Amino acid sequence: MDPYLLLKAVHVIGATVILGTGAGIAFFMLMAHRTGDPALIAHTAGVVVLADALFTTTAVIAQPITGALLARQGGFALFEGWIGLSLILYVVTGVCWLPVVWIQLRLRELARAAVAAGAPLPAAYHRLFRLWLLLGFPAFAAVLGIVWLMVAKPALSAVS
Repeated sequence: MDPYLLLKAVHVIGATVILGTGAGIAFFMLMAHRTGDPALIAHTAGVVVLADALFTTTAVIAQPITGALLARQGGFALFEGWIGLSLILYVVTGVCWLPVVWIQLRLRELARAAVAAGAPLPAAYHRLFRLWLLLGFPAFAAVLGIVWLMVAKPALSAVS
């Protein structure tokens, strides 16, 4: 197989993993949260943390590497046009995602503590869940924007 096509396939798979795990994690966390059941939330949050560690983190590390190699091989400037905008959106995603990872860990621990105490979820859980949800919207929108930019490759020029 052509090395460029193999690299492109890895890059597309990475984008798919980021988009897919992001959507899946959001869906399953939201569905678990809606039950109000601390045991179900603790279990779901544990699976979500594992999925983020295994899949999302791997793809997040691979994307800029494969993207830079593809840009170089394709003769694209790395910090200009649609690639530059993609990188800005990638940073936006990261700025939202890193706190979300910490929040997911805390949600899991708060739910586990509620189960152990036989108590309802504490107010801190609900505050963190709202923040988790709030951070998810710009992160997901940015990922969708990146995918669109990768597919459309629009000609973007600097605005003076």
